[in-house]
Amino acid sequence: MGLIVKSNIKGMVKQLQKGKEDVSSVAEEVETALEMKVEEILEGAIKRAKANGRRTLQARDL
Repeated sequence: MGLIVKSNIKGMVKQLQKGKEDVSSVAEEVETALEMKVEEILEGAIKRAKANGRRTLQARDL
């Protein structure tokens, strides 16, 4: 699918640590696992939107 970009993951990990350097690198499989998780979340959200008779995916569906 390509929603997740490894360089963005690294940046977010640094940001979430708020300056702490506890985690200094991100393994390749994190990108793949995160991509799969996002797909699962979106699939569930699509089902909820359809169940509510909507064709528009909204944040509340997540």
